[in-house]
Amino acid sequence: MGEQTVVITGASDGIGAAAARQLTAKHERVVLIGRSAPKTAAVAAELGTPYHLADFADLAQVRELAATLAATYPRIDVLANNAGGIMNTREVTKDGFEKTFQVNHLAPFLLTLLLLPTLTASSAKVLQTASVAAKKFGRIDIGDLQNETNYSPNKAYGDAKLANILFTRELHRRYHDQGISAAAFHPGNVATNFASDTTSWLRFVYRTPLRRLALITPDKGGQALTWLVEGTPGTTWQSGEYYERNKPATSAPEADDAALARQLWDRSAALLALSPSGPDEPSRTDRHSGP
Repeated sequence: MGEQTVVITGASDGIGAAAARQLTAKHERVVLIGRSAPKTAAVAAELGTPYHLADFADLAQVRELAATLAATYPRIDVLANNAGGIMNTREVTKDGFEKTFQVNHLAPFLLTLLLLPTLTASSAKVLQTASVAAKKFGRIDIGDLQNETNYSPNKAYGDAKLANILFTRELHRRYHDQGISAAAFHPGNVATNFASDTTSWLRFVYRTPLRRLALITPDKGGQALTWLVEGTPGTTWQSGEYYERNKPATSAPEADDAALARQLWDRSAALLALSPSGPDEPSRTDRHSGP
């Protein structure tokens, strides 16, 4: 397609960096977002693209990032919410939220809502990197979103990835008629450092010779994101859907629960002191210990 402005979070390595390389080769205007300054700067220097830094475990940095992006890029054609990961023990961030829930769901939710004026004006594609973990481990309890009573690394990650799909569904419902198209996707089981510093049994797949048999390369995983970026909503793919191997796929039963999607959106907005219908911020009360 070419000449789209494509913002990719989690772009310092893995599928984010791989997709950035592929999209730059297709003459897209890629903007890299990463947590690690050296790694993000290295990819940006390699590709000759701009970059910005933000740690999604700190919502103040997400707010600053949103303000910078809105001021710097009057048009954003694609927002790829790709940053995320599985954590080890249950950890609460400085904002008062369970870290897996914040990094994988709340932070991209916040970034997207703060960028809504730019995204709607651009008729943007908003893409979420989800996972089959949503189907394997995800069972969202709207009264215990942060797994205070039933935490495990796998469940917290599965819930967060399920939240990515539900967010996609609800973003489509609320804003498709304003020009936004949204999709979630599973990139495949990619050979990265995923789960390497956790107690999850998944680390044995990612850290042993099994990875050669069970995992695909970051380049292959990045192609799934590139396909969505380059595709045309309504033709190549349908807004509001979840994809695996570039085809519509099913996830956990809860992923199709429209009422749960609405509840999750409203609850997330309330936790962040945001208006559910837009980026207005009546107050900044990010510190919460409850769900």
